[in-house]
Amino acid sequence: MTDDPTDRLLVGWDEARPDLQVGALQVTARLSRIGPHLARRQEEVFSRFGLNRGEVGALSALRIAGPPHQLSPTRLAKGLMLSSAGVTSRIDRLERRGFVRRLDDPNDRRGVIIELTDEGLAVVDAAVAANSASDRQLLERLEPTEIETLEGLLRKLLGGLELPD
Repeated sequence: MTDDPTDRLLVGWDEARPDLQVGALQVTARLSRIGPHLARRQEEVFSRFGLNRGEVGALSALRIAGPPHQLSPTRLAKGLMLSSAGVTSRIDRLERRGFVRRLDDPNDRRGVIIELTDEGLAVVDAAVAANSASDRQLLERLEPTEIETLEGLLRKLLGGLELPD
C-alpha cells in the first residue's frame, strides 16, 4: 500500500517525538478522517430527496417504530440525542413538507404524538435505500470476510465508547 496523509503525519511525529509512541493513531486518525467523508456522502445522497442527515434520522426513528409509525417528541429527542427545541425545529420542518403530522396524545391532554405520513414513509424508504446502495458501492473494495471482520472490530471499539441502552 502507498503512504497516505496519516502515514506522513505519523512519520513526522515519530521523528519529532519518538517517545510518544503514536502508533495507535494509525487506526484512530484514519477513523477520524473517514467520518467526514461518510457524512458528506450521506448528505449528497439525502439531498437528492430534499432531506439532510438529521431529517432522515427523525424519519427513520418513526419508520422503525413500526406501524402506526408514531413516537412522542420526548422519545424522538432521546433517540436522536437532541434537545426538545432541536426536535421541535426538526419536526416543524418535516411537518411543513408533509412528511410528519402532529396528533393529540390520547394519554396526555397537553401532549402530542408525531406520526409519519405516507409521503414521509415513501421518502425515508427511498432515501435509506439509496444510501444503502451507496454504502455497498463504497465497501465493494473489501472482501465479504473483511467486511465482517471490520464490522466486529468497529463494534468492539464503539462498545468501549458508548453506554449500553
